[in-house]
Amino acid sequence: MSVKNVEMVLAPRAPHYVGDGFRVHNFIPSGYGLTMQRMDPFIFLDYASKFHFPPSPFKPKGVGVHPHRGFETVTIAYNGSVAHHDSGGGGGVIQQGDVQWMTAASGVLHKEYHSEEFSKTGGYFQMVQLWVNLPAKDKMSTPKYQAIQNASIPKVPVEGGFIEVIAGEYNSQKGAASTFSPVNMLNAKLEKGGEATIQFPSHYNTCVLVIEGEVIINGTEDVPLDHFALMANEGVSFTIKATEKSIVLILSGEPLNEPIASHGPFVMNTREQIMEAFQDYELGKFGILED
Repeated sequence: MSVKNVEMVLAPRAPHYVGDGFRVHNFIPSGYGLTMQRMDPFIFLDYASKFHFPPSPFKPKGVGVHPHRGFETVTIAYNGSVAHHDSGGGGGVIQQGDVQWMTAASGVLHKEYHSEEFSKTGGYFQMVQLWVNLPAKDKMSTPKYQAIQNASIPKVPVEGGFIEVIAGEYNSQKGAASTFSPVNMLNAKLEKGGEATIQFPSHYNTCVLVIEGEVIINGTEDVPLDHFALMANEGVSFTIKATEKSIVLILSGEPLNEPIASHGPFVMNTREQIMEAFQDYELGKFGILED
């Protein structure tokens, strides 16, 4: 079986704040050449590396009401907890190990903050937020929300650990989330010396983010903590071995190969659709959500 090699390993860029609650390193899109087109259907990735927040009991830190259209937002919690609400009625609190999957589609308003419980105590906070593009035929579909608790995420044993299948499939085990196009989203949780073999079609856009610890890919490529590895679009199989106790987020998806028009919180196929999104937002067509 042909090997899928590492194309490049990227260190995290300097962090910046989204609102006052999310201290993030941006990987997609970025100056490294990781454009929306190159990583399609993963069109945005912000990584909030492990960071200690002091208590904020009177006003939870986060991001106020803002719109989205044309894609899905996926938030994976590794440390801390987040409260989310959207104008479609979705929302709740995700704790460590949980995932919130919001399909903005035709348009929603949403906000996200450190949960009330976390805000009272403070503590370590670590999250990933992804934007997953929607096919053109689904961009104006009805918004929906998937609250995925860790207990409902399938866990597949591997040597020295296990793979959580958030979406897609691993060793014939289907993931917890429903998707609009072929998208694989896995957490590899490995003890020191643990190893997993991963297989995806050669043309899928595939990447790896080390959330905890350090790993070696294919026995040769060292990927340290908080680093991102882009896999080549050739070959189908690669191995991940933990040199210390590790958590690794693995993403792989079939490119939609459709035009991408993006401006701020809207990702559509044409400039005209972006202008329409702004008009619909101004006309209140995204619903109502109190800040």
